Amino acid sequence: MTEYCVASLRSFLELRLYDDPKPCTDNILTMINRQTFVLFFVIFSFSSFFGCATVGGPSQVESQTLLFVQAPGDTLNDAQVPEEDEGFDAFEDEFTEAGIPTVSDPLSAYNRAMTKFNDKFFDMLLSPASRGYSAVVPEGGRGGVRRFFKNLFYPLRFTNNVLQVKYEQAAVETARFLVNSTVGLLGFFDPAKEWFDLEAYPEDFGQTLGFYGVGPGFHLVLPFLGPSNLRDTIGLIPDAYMIPTTYLSAIQISGTSESDRVLIAIGVESYRRLNDASLSLEEYESLRRDALDLYTFLRDAYERNRQVKIKE
Repeated sequence: MTEYCVASLRSFLELRLYDDPKPCTDNILTMINRQTFVLFFVIFSFSSFFGCATVGGPSQVESQTLLFVQAPGDTLNDAQVPEEDEGFDAFEDEFTEAGIPTVSDPLSAYNRAMTKFNDKFFDMLLSPASRGYSAVVPEGGRGGVRRFFKNLFYPLRFTNNVLQVKYEQAAVETARFLVNSTVGLLGFFDPAKEWFDLEAYPEDFGQTLGFYGVGPGFHLVLPFLGPSNLRDTIGLIPDAYMIPTTYLSAIQISGTSESDRVLIAIGVESYRRLNDASLSLEEYESLRRDALDLYTFLRDAYERNRQVKIKE
């Protein structure tokens, strides 16, 4: 499986853009029709799966990208996505500082079954595909791709900071976006943090609802997405409208139908998820080895992390 993914990704990276958009479009569509990328589109567009592994970082949308910690697009947890390897350390600090929340779990039987399903998905598809991708693209390049998408999801963080009356943080997010989009070459680099010490303030609509007193509701494990709750699941809907990649299907591309553009949009999001997963494999595998009960650990970690983020 790993060798198959490596070969497929090599052919993807060999694509070149031409002056005439038609040949480029044909190349993209040809690639979309390949079995490997159909698999990626279907699987990784839903694999916010990797947000839970680093259950202590960015916004719900961004955090889902890491393991099973939810968030669409960038939200697809940009707000929840932890910085590099700092996510798990941050979670450990939160674990000791925050009280253990009372979790409403009337769907525990379903949630446990879905946790097992997601775990099998990780073993059989996500892990080998991510390792194949990692064999082709060096860690530095993958980190740049993560920063690019994180920068792209600025509207999500800005909007939710404003909704939570965190105007200073919204201003910092704007400054970060301007600096990283120019000096940082569209966000592939992060001079805002390295040079000006401007940290990101990830927020998502689930956190915004919590800020105004909306309770988490019952715990819910989503297929491919992992741990969530009723409030955060509802929050994914408005979050999706604040993610630029959501609107890729609306861009007119010569020689493509609407369904073709939808597949391209899914492919971009799938690639983002795959890239994020490739940077977090070891964290999830370590977490899984150490957890006495994986479901209980992921559930409590998710709820605790969200509680802490809302209070910040």
